Amino acid sequence: MVSFESDYIEGALPEILDALVKTNMEQLSGYGADEYTQSAKEKIKKACNCPKAQVAFITGGTQTNQLVISTMLKQYEGVVAPQTGHVSSHEAGAIEYTGSKVITIPGHNGKMDAVELKQYLSDFYSDGNHEHMVFPGMVYISFPTEYGTIYSKKELSDIYKVTQEYKLPLFVDGARLGYGLASKQCDMTLPEFASLCDIFYIGGTKGGALCGEAIVYTKGNMPEHFENLTKKHGALLAKGRLNGIQFDTLFTDNLYFKAAEHAIEMAELVKNAFKSKGYKFLLDSPTNQQFIILENSKMQELTKKVKFCFWEKVDENHTAVRFATSWATKKENVELLQKLI
Repeated sequence: MVSFESDYIEGALPEILDALVKTNMEQLSGYGADEYTQSAKEKIKKACNCPKAQVAFITGGTQTNQLVISTMLKQYEGVVAPQTGHVSSHEAGAIEYTGSKVITIPGHNGKMDAVELKQYLSDFYSDGNHEHMVFPGMVYISFPTEYGTIYSKKELSDIYKVTQEYKLPLFVDGARLGYGLASKQCDMTLPEFASLCDIFYIGGTKGGALCGEAIVYTKGNMPEHFENLTKKHGALLAKGRLNGIQFDTLFTDNLYFKAAEHAIEMAELVKNAFKSKGYKFLLDSPTNQQFIILENSKMQELTKKVKFCFWEKVDENHTAVRFATSWATKKENVELLQKLI
């Protein structure tokens, strides 16, 4: 059995495991006050070319989204997101659980459109009854999106201009950020990306770490007493060293980006394998997630030897499924997949 089920089915990069073992018996201060966590923060700020940035480490992605959104919004505000956004669909209502509404607008292959965002905001404030409605308090998008698509520099710039016009913070979910930046279609560097949003996070869980996400507040705009708020949400890790050491390692010798580049190379091989056999795709994804349309009986046959993820029904006889590659995907497994299909 070979698996392309997701990009977090393996443990962690060997370099990270080595670093954790090497530092295991060191006595380090808790809650992220250790030297490795501070080193990781400085390396991330340097990589983003964002000296005024404030960095915090959280263990999981849903936890990160909920914490960032709930601590930025006022009581009468909600977060605007594409209908297909992760906080809109696959987070079990985590944002609503903290009392904030997710306000959805259309998504196009996972992406938000700047013109539609501006139209929504304009319509909201033109409505004479808007005092009786949930106010838009921030904007959320993902890079890459849940469909593996990415924003161009112009698309992201256009969205950011709208959010600045309406004085709304732009928050980018970067659970798979490395895979987006490593895509051959990406026309942005990490510093350029960081300059076009107010908050984003660098995903470690899906990018080669055992766990962990690095929140980056790009404008020195971290909420006051953020450590206190993090603990109130049950998200403050006592052994903060675990995230600090991992990100310190990921941002040494370009490891984070090298790992992502490998995943993109493997994804291209997967895409070409299906293309060569005449399969159709739900959409054209330039990142590590590939969405293939399978005839249902063929899908059932393939599940006997390959693990992949259900995505959505296309019609009565066809289903779109997702194949995901990662830093750990082996070329020989892709070659085996090609033989099986």
